[in-house]
Amino acid sequence: MPHRTAKPLLSAAPALLGIPFDANSSYLPGAAGAPPLIREAFRCDSSNLWAETGVDLGQDGVFADAGDLVLDAGDAFAHIERAVGDLLDNGHRPVCLGGDHSITYPILRAFGPRFKDLTIVHFDAHPDLYDELQGNRYSHACPFARVMEENLVKRLVQIGIRTMNGHQREQADRFGVEVIGMEDLPAFDRLEKIKGPIYISFDMDVLDPAYAPGISHREPGGMSVREALSHLHAIAGAIVGADIVEYNPRQDVSQLTATVAAKILKEILGLVCRSRTR
Repeated sequence: MPHRTAKPLLSAAPALLGIPFDANSSYLPGAAGAPPLIREAFRCDSSNLWAETGVDLGQDGVFADAGDLVLDAGDAFAHIERAVGDLLDNGHRPVCLGGDHSITYPILRAFGPRFKDLTIVHFDAHPDLYDELQGNRYSHACPFARVMEENLVKRLVQIGIRTMNGHQREQADRFGVEVIGMEDLPAFDRLEKIKGPIYISFDMDVLDPAYAPGISHREPGGMSVREALSHLHAIAGAIVGADIVEYNPRQDVSQLTATVAAKILKEILGLVCRSRTR
């Protein structure tokens, strides 16, 4: 079970939760090893704990760390859903560290019943809308098909997409997904208009592999780190949770992607803290 912090926390404080799971990866395993490495990079003395939004994440009570789940492949999704639901019921805003992208489905099964009119802002090279891939309906290529089928959210906005095929385009049309491809960027005005509650799902392969080589599915032509941060900072609505997924340490070079994932984490935590009073 995850470790619960004993420190007093601010109301609606974010809580980190590691989800070391990659059993639904379709190509290269390894993302299960990411959570502790992202934490290590986040705490590294090479930088400080201030987000660019002016939030000091080093202050006591600003966020909690609920540790890493210990998962068995047979009941992993049920375990993830329970753990995230427990954090929500205790007043936290979970920020989950994956893991492959399939974990977003059980996470949102916890969020959906607790938040009316939830919007997902999804950063990714891939739309992850396959009905099934390689015979697996719970593949990391399918989470948003499952989410939309179950009406867990009101709205899905995808940013940075650059691998849309015919089947996934049909799925996007079927579910009313708002797809913002790389060719449509920047899209700051669209993000500024999204009302809360908002859940951010950040797949590291939205970034060009020059900035984040430690991923399983390298897709050239992606965002720079600054472009991604600028789009994150443009989100004005209240953020109630997030995940960072698909960092694969086995593919990394000189811990570059871990450092980038930690920067993304720092800014997401800052945004969640900024959203507390909304």
